[in-house]
Amino acid sequence: MLDVNIIRENPDKVREGITKKNVDPKLVDKFLRLDDEWRKKIAALDQLKAEQNKVTSELAEGRRDYSLNRAQILKKRIIQIKGESETFGKKRDEVLSYLPNLPFKDVPVGKDESFNKVLREVGKKPKFKFQPKSHLDLAENLGLIDIQSASQVTGTRFSYILRDAVLLEFGLVKLAYDTLLPHGFIPVVPPVMIRPEAFAGMGRLAADQKEERYYLPKDDLYLVGSAEHTIGPMHMNKVLNEKTLPRRYVGFSTCFRREAGSYGKDTKGILRVHQFDKVEMFSFTKPKDSVKEYEILLSLQEKLMEKLDIPYRVVEICTGDMGWTDAQQHDIEAWLPGEGTYRETHSCSNTTDFQARGVNTKYEMRGEKKEFVHMLNATAFAIGRTLVAIFENYQTQRGTIKVPKALKDYVGKSEIGRK
Repeated sequence: MLDVNIIRENPDKVREGITKKNVDPKLVDKFLRLDDEWRKKIAALDQLKAEQNKVTSELAEGRRDYSLNRAQILKKRIIQIKGESETFGKKRDEVLSYLPNLPFKDVPVGKDESFNKVLREVGKKPKFKFQPKSHLDLAENLGLIDIQSASQVTGTRFSYILRDAVLLEFGLVKLAYDTLLPHGFIPVVPPVMIRPEAFAGMGRLAADQKEERYYLPKDDLYLVGSAEHTIGPMHMNKVLNEKTLPRRYVGFSTCFRREAGSYGKDTKGILRVHQFDKVEMFSFTKPKDSVKEYEILLSLQEKLMEKLDIPYRVVEICTGDMGWTDAQQHDIEAWLPGEGTYRETHSCSNTTDFQARGVNTKYEMRGEKKEFVHMLNATAFAIGRTLVAIFENYQTQRGTIKVPKALKDYVGKSEIGRK
């Protein structure tokens, strides 16, 4: 959530920031009206309680005729005002949940992905002496993916990953951990279910994001869409020691997304599915260090892509296309020869103190002042999409798939052929 004081003290800045994210600036005015009413009720409640304490003292002194009647009136009034303050507080907080994080000033302004900025292209695109196939054609011919069986068992946008593709997946996981642990990352396998209050605190039930989530009403739990969602609340309501920052985690989890609003998009293959595995980086930092940490995370993403020797480009995401919780976002897009285009495989985000406020995670400076940490997240490998990129970039004319050099020891072979 946004800092309430920033909204109160600099509403124009907030209006400008959320407008850049295609959010109605009138929400700021609505919030301020409700916040003003809530503050008035709180002030009235404090005054009534102070008067109640005075009357209680008078009763203790034996002044019963006036004081007893006044005490009864005050009690009823306090109950009434408390209820009104709670009503305004809930309405205010609901509006607050519809206010996204504010983008940094230097983020490109634009209403949609067409305003994103390509910063650089890295690597040589492979040249084939044949027409490159799509990842699905390759994988089905080699028995690596079974979409048909999964559709019968579970439904659309699910798949069975089989044989050497499984070895590639766990090779990617091991490669990510071997690359990141020397940089101080703590390995973690987090829960894949999360309570509503923690999910909301991470800003992942706000606005239309709720439609993206799988909810289990009997248990009042959500399925996570990324390891980030449960790594962030790991330190919920805690105060971290300044000396332990930055605190970096690398988590592996299965992820679940409804892919709301994507009807008709990427229906073939495993580019856009409801269930997938992912290795995610997550950092807790001091506010003054978050920009530097962001650069480190982005550089590590590029390092991982370079290890796979897959052509990619780095894209700076504009205000209208970036994540709800983000102040800054870059994507890495891998070249897919079968499609003849780049597709997103990685995302890197600085959420500043937006998520930290939601889950109440702070750090202590020199044993005195406490401030909210900044939280950052970055994809190490989205397994399914990375497999797609490997299949298409490393295909051969024979229909086999070469194994990237960095994965050969993990997979135990240099080429994947027909079974």
